Amino acid sequence: MPMISHILKSIATVILLLVLLIVFFAVYRYLSFGQTDNADRVASKEEYLSRIKNMPLPVDAPNILFILYDDMGYGDLGAGKAATSSIQTPNLDALAEAGVVLSDFYSPAAVCTPARAGYLTGRLAPRAGLPNVVFPSGSPEEFMLSKVMNPDINVRLPEEEITLAELVLAAGYRTAMVGKWHLGDVSPSLPNDRGFQEFFGSRYSNDMEPFALYRDEEIEIPAPADQRRLTEWYTREAVAFVEADEQPFFLYFAHNFPHDPLYASVERSGNSSAGLYGDVLEEIDDGIGKIVASLRSTGKLKNTLIIITSDNGPWFQGSAGGRRGRKGNTFEGGMRVPFIAHWPAAIPPGRAERTMTMGVDLLPTVLDILQLPAPADRALDGCSLLPALVEGGASAHEYLYFIDGQQLFAVRDQRFKYRGPEGVFYSTDQMKIGFAMPQKEWLFDLDLDPQESYDVSARYPEVLARLREAFELKREAMLANARGWDEKGNCRPPAI
Repeated sequence: MPMISHILKSIATVILLLVLLIVFFAVYRYLSFGQTDNADRVASKEEYLSRIKNMPLPVDAPNILFILYDDMGYGDLGAGKAATSSIQTPNLDALAEAGVVLSDFYSPAAVCTPARAGYLTGRLAPRAGLPNVVFPSGSPEEFMLSKVMNPDINVRLPEEEITLAELVLAAGYRTAMVGKWHLGDVSPSLPNDRGFQEFFGSRYSNDMEPFALYRDEEIEIPAPADQRRLTEWYTREAVAFVEADEQPFFLYFAHNFPHDPLYASVERSGNSSAGLYGDVLEEIDDGIGKIVASLRSTGKLKNTLIIITSDNGPWFQGSAGGRRGRKGNTFEGGMRVPFIAHWPAAIPPGRAERTMTMGVDLLPTVLDILQLPAPADRALDGCSLLPALVEGGASAHEYLYFIDGQQLFAVRDQRFKYRGPEGVFYSTDQMKIGFAMPQKEWLFDLDLDPQESYDVSARYPEVLARLREAFELKREAMLANARGWDEKGNCRPPAI
């Protein structure tokens, strides 16, 4: 017995020492980590923005209103919305009818932070240096995910990245942001650091604490902010900004809804046939109506480019429009999102286009509209949407790439989508934790099977080989130069 007791004590001592070592290592990494920016790239960025300041804007440069919803599904709005939908959005529907809907539009990522980085920089999230969701500084989630599990990962948008707001501010626009930021909560990565002259909103998702609302860098509405009034407050701020006299303007309106938890005003609650989710979307639609009315009354609507989309597919509620998957995965339901563009001065009304496009196309589109050069020291993953918006036609992309975190999972051309040999998440309702079941490579014919239900690789071996090659080349390029420095984009020239 004394021998067994001695052995057990020795084992316990070793276990305790291992635990202490792990804790010490975690604390050391937490205290020693500090994200740094690339000074040479920051200098190159500043030189580029200085050049932009000296370039004249077109005389008809439009106002730009970019509206980004959080977790709005493809089937909740636009091309994916069923005619029998129980959610009534007459103001959004009117913009679609008087503008253009892109049915094959994708968010840059399947979750919020990397998607927002892609929209604002024109670069896929690994290029933009922010491939994962970030959490409030000092929170348990930040400690575990960013300091312990992946201690070298960035926790804010790197300063060397050029945002759309920085670009148009340099070009002479008045800029503001209303809503959810979620690209870091410390300088130099706050909205006012990154090209927005005015900011009102939250720094994170509405399920993260403390949920306060900021006016620039000061808290205006302390936590916990009453989210039943969120749409009211955001709409008020957006209307006040667009009604100001100075033009041209750029407003980034990034709503926290319909991300979970859901809240609607007392007046709106219980009105929709789609429950609380429908209440939220219908109240959002009311806000859109007020913003459009303000643009119309001030004579600005005709020359205002309004773009409406989502950061990823639906989460716990919402419709993916019959597509496979939801938020968080690279199937169609996770990344294909609604897209509406309205610009009476330039976009012919009442059109739906199948041109395959992605959120990284937004910044190159603005460059095209303003006739400005792209930065020469970095690859932009996006291509201009302007031809698709104005007249339709073939995509400037030969391929679109679907990335989660830093890993490439799929690639598509205009018809087919290739998914590499990776695990596919599986779970049942009684399982507390799911897992990825290994699968071979798959090929989907999106024309005939937009639900990604059937692998047709045996029928189209040539297509399989071509998309597999594109997939492997992209993966190798990402490994060789993850940030895309000193690379050129791969947009195809428009057909003549």
